[in-house]
Formats: sequence, structure tokens, C-alpha cells
Amino acid sequence: MGSLHRTVEFMTGSFMHSARPPVGTGGLMPRYRGIIPDWERFRDACGRPLPSVVRTNTLRTTSKDVLERLAQQGISASKFPWEDTLLQVDRSVGNTIEHWLGLLYIQEAVQVLPVTVLDPQPHHAVLDLCAAPGGKTTQIAARMEGAGPLIANEPSGRRQQALLANVNRLGILNATITAYRGESFPLRTRFDRILVDAPCSAEGTLRKESSVRSGASMGTISRLARLQKRLILRAYDLLRPGGILVYSTCTFAPEENEAVVAHLLKLRDARLCPISLPFEASPGLRAWGNENYPSDTHGCARIYPHHIDSGGGFVARLERP
Repeated sequence: MGSLHRTVEFMTGSFMHSARPPVGTGGLMPRYRGIIPDWERFRDACGRPLPSVVRTNTLRTTSKDVLERLAQQGISASKFPWEDTLLQVDRSVGNTIEHWLGLLYIQEAVQVLPVTVLDPQPHHAVLDLCAAPGGKTTQIAARMEGAGPLIANEPSGRRQQALLANVNRLGILNATITAYRGESFPLRTRFDRILVDAPCSAEGTLRKESSVRSGASMGTISRLARLQKRLILRAYDLLRPGGILVYSTCTFAPEENEAVVAHLLKLRDARLCPISLPFEASPGLRAWGNENYPSDTHGCARIYPHHIDSGGGFVARLERP
């Protein structure tokens, strides 16, 4: 992460989110209008095309080298002020030699945050419990400098193909691919760092997936929330004492975010750690509908499209005492 750091501003007062979800308001994701600050900025950002962003694979090159290579092809690129490995480009780079050589990975800006918050180091044993298609796995490997054990788990055979392709393309040598159901991952090993980038309703991808612009169905949200609660419990049970678990999604639904974290806090002795981010973000909710969450959930981070001109997401950092 770049040198510019600013703690998430955990707002109080009117931003306690104790109101019931709005109904019947129509338009863009109406159920969230009461919890998303600066609704007009959110709406405007959702109406703009998603910027093209790539992450430099620091195991093979530097951002400076990628910038020079792209410039030679007439592709304009610039660094993000808060993350040196991220570059915004003025066109698609999927067919460039730099992409095929594994010098870069096409990835939304918001998607680098879970691994940044996880902060894996070369001496850590790390588990990416829901690894496909591999963007976060390869980012973890780069932050580990290609050293230390990294387990990338993906139960879906179809999705494993994308994971394997990206691990191979970016030259990741310290990753082992496993295919367990995440909620049943064997308890024989303990890890220093675990990422659960959970399967979710993907409402935060609304800038590129028009099908989710009005929000996911409650049936979909409920089904996924049940899985997410099983995943976060198993991940926590796989942590060593003092280990860190990051839970993340690319959705706005509190049922898949704060409610899942609250479920873990209720059933385990987990400690929720406040998150420091280098840009404007929103705190986690303390209540939604008829459900109140532990006050600690205010320490989670909600990222909306207007915050960093990207997609949306949710991140929570938890520690096992």
C-alpha cells in the first residue's frame, strides 16, 4: 500500500443505521438508500463506465517497467495515489504481451483491499479459502515475495481452471491448489493468515453487471448468507492463536456482511480489529431492519463506487486471541 494512509472515519450520530430498510422507493437498489451516504454521488458513480485497472505482478516486474512497456504501445497509464502496484489504463490490455507474460493482472481497484488488509508476510502460512479466479491468490503470493506456504482452495472444478491458469501465468511457485468445500476444509493445519473472499450476491459489481443494478433477490441473499456463516466459522477454527482472518465480499447486503461477522462474534471468541484505509470509506452497520449487531461491527469497512471510482465491497479484519 502507498504511503498515504487515513483511518476509516467511523461516523456517529445520524449514521447509526438503525432505520428499517426502505421499501417501495424504486430505482437503483432502493433497499440501501437509507444506509449509503452521499446517495447522489453513489448514483452518479454507478452510471459511469468502470475504469480499466491492472495490478503489477511484483514477482516479475515493477510498475515503472509496466508503465514504460505500455507507453511504448501507445497505452496511457497512471499510478493510483494509495497503491503503487495499481495502474489505471485508458484501454483494455487483455491482449497485450505484458498480460500474457504475467506481468500484470486485470483487477478492479476495490478488489485489492482484502489482501492489503490481510497483510500476509513471507514467514506466514496463508490460506485463501475461496480462491478462484486467482486475483487475490496471486496478490497474496506477491506480498509474500513468493516465499512461505500458500494454500489456494477452490471446490469448483470449472473455477479451478481459471485459478490454475492465473497461478501459472503469473509464475506463482509457492501456492498449492486444493479442492475442499470451504466449510469442510480439514482442521489438521493451522494458519497465520486466512482470507475468506466469500461467494456473494455481487451487488458491488453493478457497474459492469447490469443484472444486479436493482439488487439481488432475498432468496439469493439468504441462501448465500447461510453458506458464508459456515465458511467464516470454519476459517476461524483454522487460525492459529494470534492469527488474522479477513472476511470480504463484493456486495452491499448486510445479511451477507455485518450479519455474517456478528454470527462469528457470537459463536467464537474472535476480536474485530478496526480497519485503516488510505481513502474515504464508510463504517460497518450497527443495525439493519429488526436486527442489531455488536457495536464492534462499526469497525468494518464498506466501500462504495463513489469512494474510489471502482466497484463496491465490504471488508472485516478479525483476530483469534
